[in-house]
Amino acid sequence: MAVTGVLRPGFVQIRVMDLKEAIVHYRDNLGLEMVSKDGEFAFLRAYDEFDRHSVVLRQAEEPGLDVLGFKVISDAALADFVKRLNEMGVKTDDIAAGDHPGAGRRVRFSVPTGQVIDLYTEMELSDNGPMTKNPDVWREEPRGMRITRFDHCAVLGVNIAASAEIFEKALDFVVTERAIDPDGNPVAIFLTCSNKAHDIAFLAGPADAKLHHASFLVESWNDVGHACDLIAQRNISLDIGPTRHGITRGQTVYFFDPSGNRNECFAGGYQHYPDNPIREWTVDQMGKAIFYYEKEVHDRFTSVMT
Repeated sequence: MAVTGVLRPGFVQIRVMDLKEAIVHYRDNLGLEMVSKDGEFAFLRAYDEFDRHSVVLRQAEEPGLDVLGFKVISDAALADFVKRLNEMGVKTDDIAAGDHPGAGRRVRFSVPTGQVIDLYTEMELSDNGPMTKNPDVWREEPRGMRITRFDHCAVLGVNIAASAEIFEKALDFVVTERAIDPDGNPVAIFLTCSNKAHDIAFLAGPADAKLHHASFLVESWNDVGHACDLIAQRNISLDIGPTRHGITRGQTVYFFDPSGNRNECFAGGYQHYPDNPIREWTVDQMGKAIFYYEKEVHDRFTSVMT
């Protein structure tokens, strides 16, 4: 599948209540590389990412998601997306180049569920990104949970259909999977801009502007198990797993950073192509959809989904 327009999730900016403690978690536990620190901000990247950074931590009074950034293939595509967003009544604002170190101009907008989204075309390459000349599989031996890249976010809100519509109609994302209630209303919508099972997911919840989880890709089910070993050894707060999703088919473990933001280590998942039909789940099968082996939605998971 030729990827055009929006290329991928590019970065996530997460609010943390103790920046020093959060850096230790994301650097040493997840295994991200610390790129730079600037006042209340810290910038990190995974070993298999070319761009300067993909994770931004911001010191704040409460945890959560500040902004989710998507990288776009060209300035012409970005201009087209801005035009289409504005035609849908979505207000856009410009964030000047250099607001993040190494980052170019960003276009910012909000979706009906309250999340802030940035689109951008330019990001400096990392000084020690993946090798490109006779490349080894990694430049330096991966550490911690051996995260290969920032993968996606799942976010919560009330009118998830309206948010998903913006991604579909203005940004050319496609729905890969969804779950519906008996009246046909969506309770979960998974969308992709690539051939991954999902690049963003909207989950129905009682309040807007909430982050369900930030997900980080690992290579295999064995690496999910390795992450679980570290979670146990280092007394990281475990949420659920290791297990598997029915939706996306991904292997997973959920856990929390020191501020209470949910992280996921994710492996696998099916490949999506434009001619694939949408996979659909009914709410009576949501246990199997979310946690395929257990066939039940755990209490702590449902508490932020209902």
